[in-house]
Amino acid sequence: MRTLQLTLEEALEVCKALTNEHRVQMLKVLNQGPLNVNELSELLGIPFSTAAVNVKKLEDTGLISTEMVPGRGSQKVNTKKYDRIVIHLGPVEPQLENNIIMEMGIGEYTDCEVEPTCGLLSEFGILGIMDDPRSFFEPSRKDAELLWFRTGYVEYRFPNRIPYGAVAEDLELSAEVCSEAPYYKLDWPSDITVWINGVEIGTWTSPGDLGGEKGFLTPDWWATRNTQYGLLKHWLINEKGSFIDGLQISDVTVDALKLSSKPYVSVRLGVKKDAVNAGGINLFGKRFGNYEQALLLRIKYGNNK
Repeated sequence: MRTLQLTLEEALEVCKALTNEHRVQMLKVLNQGPLNVNELSELLGIPFSTAAVNVKKLEDTGLISTEMVPGRGSQKVNTKKYDRIVIHLGPVEPQLENNIIMEMGIGEYTDCEVEPTCGLLSEFGILGIMDDPRSFFEPSRKDAELLWFRTGYVEYRFPNRIPYGAVAEDLELSAEVCSEAPYYKLDWPSDITVWINGVEIGTWTSPGDLGGEKGFLTPDWWATRNTQYGLLKHWLINEKGSFIDGLQISDVTVDALKLSSKPYVSVRLGVKKDAVNAGGINLFGKRFGNYEQALLLRIKYGNNK
């Protein structure tokens, strides 16, 4: 069943289109299969011009598709695109057709190299020893809900679930991050870099280490004089390049990541030692900060052409 998922704002135009009886009837008859405007006009008993206007409205709102079909006099044939419409009254869940969505805890990294200041916290307390990089290799690291370091990286390996024969069209990574300063400092820039499958996709400069007021999810035992929350950032790599929050940061395309070449997808976040702003990184899990998510990876794929 093909589902169109809409936010409240996106649903306005669709709902307007469905207030017209002719358009509703068109969607019903298109359940039988593709039809051209002449056939719709005859089946509904309406003038050709009326049918054409309403077909255009359904096409503009994305409810039907129109294409030229050989063997039928090269006429435009209309096809219904969806079987149901879901309107989300709250935030839209990130679940779309031909999308793989995976979430991984921030303590589930497979490799790391960090320098002080550094540390890890669970929801309930400190993990290991503060400012000791050896603590990043303790088994308890899997319980981390906040981790930080001045320079270095943490690397994660997500399972590669792209179907055999399919081609990745884009990859999106989202995470809550900020800079790392002693306690916290709002004006503390840091150049945070992301690598996918060993390919550097670009660097974003975090404005500061955010604290002074409680994060929505941050436990009460973690004092407000410390880092409290971050910014939720979205990295997108597609056929045009690499972007962060819609702004292009490099020309690296999804093809350059060679996502089908390994049984996993590697994601590395870090701060280079030679960064212009080597201001560290804080990485938040589901129970620290302002956003109830850890590392979220989405891969959209299509059929191999």
